[in-house]
Amino acid sequence: MAQIRRAMQDDVPVLLPLVSAYWSFECLSGFERDTVSAQLERLLANSSLGAAWVAVEDGAVVGYLLAVYVFSLEHLGVTAEVDEFFVLPEKRRSGAGSKLLLAAEREFSRRGCTNVSLQLSKDNKLAREFYSRHGYTERSKYELLDKTL
Repeated sequence: MAQIRRAMQDDVPVLLPLVSAYWSFECLSGFERDTVSAQLERLLANSSLGAAWVAVEDGAVVGYLLAVYVFSLEHLGVTAEVDEFFVLPEKRRSGAGSKLLLAAEREFSRRGCTNVSLQLSKDNKLAREFYSRHGYTERSKYELLDKTL
């Protein structure tokens, strides 16, 4: 049974292989260990940017959830965005993901966030079912657009 706790800067070396696995799973390019490490340390050192949680089972980190905070006039305050969320494939359906999400949502509420959002691959049916079970819905008539600066 996984235990959930806030991630700390000391967790960065253990998180890096999971982040790499997540990026590979999502077909994200550009994983550079040193750059990702520096940005994780930056996030974990500054709680106004966001937060991260880890799922630990038998002393090993088996998953993580990373969220960032954004001010939104449309949502009338600070919102949370789940930026990365990954559980090792062999630990999925064990409850670790649900526990990570619940821990993060509790913190979002405690901080006064007005909502939480996330990006999800159109082809990730299992993740869509997971989020649906946890009350997440598509925002009709909206689609995420982005541009690299």
